[in-house]
Amino acid sequence: MADAASGSVDRSVQVKLVLLGEAAVGKSSVVLRFVSNEFQANKEPTIGAAFLTQKCRLEDRVLRYEIWDTAGQERFHSLAPMYYRNAQAAVVVYDVTKATSLEKAKSWVKELQRQANPNIVIALAGNKIDLVQTSAMLSGSTPSSESEDEADDATATPGESPSASGSEPESLRQVPREEAQAYATEAGLLFFETSAKTGEGIVEIFTEIAKKIPIEHILASTRGGAGRVSFLFAHLLFLSLCHLRGYRCLGLHM
Repeated sequence: MADAASGSVDRSVQVKLVLLGEAAVGKSSVVLRFVSNEFQANKEPTIGAAFLTQKCRLEDRVLRYEIWDTAGQERFHSLAPMYYRNAQAAVVVYDVTKATSLEKAKSWVKELQRQANPNIVIALAGNKIDLVQTSAMLSGSTPSSESEDEADDATATPGESPSASGSEPESLRQVPREEAQAYATEAGLLFFETSAKTGEGIVEIFTEIAKKIPIEHILASTRGGAGRVSFLFAHLLFLSLCHLRGYRCLGLHM
């Protein structure tokens, strides 16, 4: 389970983890829920990448995740290798209400399997299942008040209209769980469906990843201190360039 402020004397080991996926699938919301147990309904898109940390406690060890939350916009795709290089783990996120986001997730998985650490542990996460669950709950019922209309609007995917009353259960779902699960099994991935809004499935992602990472690779990664410093310097340089060009960039959240 996650442990944000552990007083344990156990030595923690560092694990570099990267989040990848199409823009607006909720990557930043997933990591914010894990790190701070918070949800922000109107979170701004990530520019470049954001860096966050969180501890995860297992029975025999404590892992300190160093999490790189990357931007999903296509113009930042070329920066991704800088963030997933030497990563021990990756979470590739898609939106269960948007079929094209799974196709993008598959392309990220292929890239990781081709170019990243050969021992990397990859988890596929289908996010926004709260939208699907809300759609199923409202199916067959007619909103009877303005407040219910507003609640429906609040849970709709940005840019889309709320589903009409009387629609089939899970009408917002475009990616069947069975389809994504079958792909994950075939590709050798961990698989989860999550809601950053409610917290469902979030801690489980990082806990299961922690269980899958071979301890010898974790310990080997802790000896790469110089490389980590160089990488952080490169990231800070990137942030400086962003600010010079007028972008609003996300920095480090330790």
